[in-house]
Amino acid sequence: MVELAKLNAGLNDRSRRQARLRESAVSLGMMGPAVLLYTVMTVVPVGVAVYLSFTDWDGFSTASFTGLDNYKHLFDDPSSSDAWYVTALIAAVGTVLMVGLGLVYALALKGRSRSNSFFRAVAYFPHVISALILGYLWAAILGTNGAINNTLAKFGIEPVGFLFDEQFALISLIAVIVWAGFGFNVVLFVAALQTVPAELLEAAAIDGASKRQINLRIVIPMISPVVTVATVLNLVGLIRAYDIVVSLTGGGPAGSTQTFTYLILARSFEGTKVGYATAQAVFLMVVSAVLALLVTALRNRQDQAATS
Repeated sequence: MVELAKLNAGLNDRSRRQARLRESAVSLGMMGPAVLLYTVMTVVPVGVAVYLSFTDWDGFSTASFTGLDNYKHLFDDPSSSDAWYVTALIAAVGTVLMVGLGLVYALALKGRSRSNSFFRAVAYFPHVISALILGYLWAAILGTNGAINNTLAKFGIEPVGFLFDEQFALISLIAVIVWAGFGFNVVLFVAALQTVPAELLEAAAIDGASKRQINLRIVIPMISPVVTVATVLNLVGLIRAYDIVVSLTGGGPAGSTQTFTYLILARSFEGTKVGYATAQAVFLMVVSAVLALLVTALRNRQDQAATS
């Protein structure tokens, strides 16, 4: 009897192992197309880009391996430093304003009504239009002969260099970027606000908490993971700002609004410095990944500190 029981136990173990193997094979078979697609569309291009960043290549002839020369040139290039300053400023100021305004706007319109739905749609509307078109639109409004300066001229006021004065141009660019993008954050935050339990808010109100206290101590902490996601998305998106720069300022005046992505595409690739441009692109990708991880890590640390 004992040997029969051992035999049955062995058969059962073998059956379970075979079942697990079949499940693993089915899982791998289902993941296979996705893994293959991701490898072909992402891993291989990134690998090729990393290789080309170590070469001197004009895009046509045979690439020659040059080691770290492109990266050394990247840190010695004054135009790269200036472009990074503009990019960092746009990313930092733009992210703070887009997330902050989006949060305030969403809190003001969190109730369900037709008017709130209308104003949410108004905020989101610029996001569905191409940034290139928005740039041309605002160039027509803010240009020297644009709508605003023509109106000012009728009152005898000198034209304002919204796009042709170095300081005004950068401010104008950031303002247009924030206007165009903060509606996306409004949609995210409004969706997150719907998940906050109404009973909790009613209990706080009954206990005498003001609306400001409820928002600061209950609502915002509860949607903080969404705020983190919005911060990362905005930060990474603004680091890659390009199309609106092309259509609004063209990187000018005197390169004062030239972002790093604009520098890569408008100068390096056009100058057939493909190897150097690829090194800039790889560097930009690494910086974006580091910033995203840093923001997420800081958010996780704050969450752990709050729960401990």
